[in-house]
Amino acid sequence: MRRLLWILLLALPLTGLGEIRHWNDVLLFGLSVLGIVPLAKLLGDATEALAAYTGPRVSGLLNATLGNAAELIITVMALRAGLLELVKASITGSIIGNVLFVMGGAILLGGWRHGTQRFDRARSGLAATQLALAVIALAIPTLFAHAIEPDHHAVELLSLSVAAVMIVIYLLGLLFTLRQPMSHPPSHGAGEGWSRTQALIVLLLSTVGIVWMSEVLVRTVEPAVVALGLSEFFIGIIVVPIIGNAAEHMVAITVALKDQMDLSLEITLGSSTQIALFVAPLLVFLSMAVAPEGLTLVFHPFELAALAAGTIIAALIAQDGESNWMEGAQLLGVFLIIALAFFFV
Repeated sequence: MRRLLWILLLALPLTGLGEIRHWNDVLLFGLSVLGIVPLAKLLGDATEALAAYTGPRVSGLLNATLGNAAELIITVMALRAGLLELVKASITGSIIGNVLFVMGGAILLGGWRHGTQRFDRARSGLAATQLALAVIALAIPTLFAHAIEPDHHAVELLSLSVAAVMIVIYLLGLLFTLRQPMSHPPSHGAGEGWSRTQALIVLLLSTVGIVWMSEVLVRTVEPAVVALGLSEFFIGIIVVPIIGNAAEHMVAITVALKDQMDLSLEITLGSSTQIALFVAPLLVFLSMAVAPEGLTLVFHPFELAALAAGTIIAALIAQDGESNWMEGAQLLGVFLIIALAFFFV
């Protein structure tokens, strides 16, 4: 797997060559997608390496803050380009991708190898509750916007107010989690053994690389949508979340195969909660500075339906403190149905 990631790094020089030679936009789109995957992995490794030089609490804060950095960079670039629907779709896709696709794959593979797997019901239940709260918060501005004039100034004010409350709830939840006893020992990834300087250099270079690849991706996404016959919805719901969190997804599945379901669920549910309660409202505020027009928390009704479905099934699985491979297959089935629906939107 690691060799494959190194091979994917070849997408970076190929993208540079393609821009110089003015290659086809669809080819550049594909190369940018491939290039972001290893860069996100390196970003995650550098974060873990830096965390090794801090205490467990600061380590948890650092991982939580940078956990979705790659996807945040992609969405900020999309904001600058005015692709607001793509940004909203990527928010939705990140949440349902984590709780249905990644968690489903982790539970399926882990359960197939180990049978029934058990985890801390209290911690997973809290994460599921936070996610449900986030979905409710995202739904309120949408329902409000459909009840009044679509462009009413109150919708923007409500989105900003809800975004502020969501960030406060996220920070309080993060504080509560960091003050709890560690449920698993800190894990060390490929960045183990790096010096602080090495980790900072890799962090900087991978961030710059992701910014570049994200700029190429955003610039070529519309021609790719036309050429491939895909909707912007589908790109945002499926493609952007998968490539932005590919490294994190692999970790969640790997630890599930090692029968560490507490850590696996913490990654999947925690990442979804962070996207919903922190990244989404942060993008609302950032849009005021970088976007041609402000981003509001008004989503397509079908996006809300998908979010509600993912949250409900995640809560049902988290409530009993155990999982099996059949539950994983059910999660993947729901994800496939939702993906097919967005493909035809």
